[in-house]
Amino acid sequence: MAAERVAPAWMHEQITAEQYDSWTAEQCAGIEIVDGMVVVSPSASKRHNRLARILANALDTAAGPEWNADIDFDVRLQDVPLSNRRPDVVVYRAETIDVAPTRPQHVLLIVEIVSPGSETTDRIVKPEQYAKAGIAFYWRVEQVAGEAPMVHTYQLDSAGGVYRDGGVFAGVVTVAAPFAVTVDLRQI
Repeated sequence: MAAERVAPAWMHEQITAEQYDSWTAEQCAGIEIVDGMVVVSPSASKRHNRLARILANALDTAAGPEWNADIDFDVRLQDVPLSNRRPDVVVYRAETIDVAPTRPQHVLLIVEIVSPGSETTDRIVKPEQYAKAGIAFYWRVEQVAGEAPMVHTYQLDSAGGVYRDGGVFAGVVTVAAPFAVTVDLRQI
């Protein structure tokens, strides 16, 4: 007799903000919540993690004392239905380091590193969500094996509620906004 497989409730029922906030850090690791539904993210590659760390370190140094740049935590885009994204790098107000959840008004810049399986989400879905939430800057990092990463930068057009192109950089990113920073990604 074969054992019946029963999917856990979180796979077919919307999660509320209150439910999610009661979960442990271990339960929240490796997932995002989109329209109340749990979306499991695969583990990132070493290349992906290194890119995130290099970007976060450079952004943190350049941002000054008012801003922090960190990796691997939730940004609560909305409460109902619950939408939490876990960007690869987030630049947020330093004074909100102990505020949870991190909200869009705390965030200046989000960086997403495109991986196999996240192409459509990182190129289309997330930028739309971040723009709608009012996050001023969005960077998308494209990886091509054997080549320097390509970084696409965007700035929010607040009148239109969409991102406008801020430039594309191959290997070395040099921007003046949201603050002056140069990041050399050729060291990967």
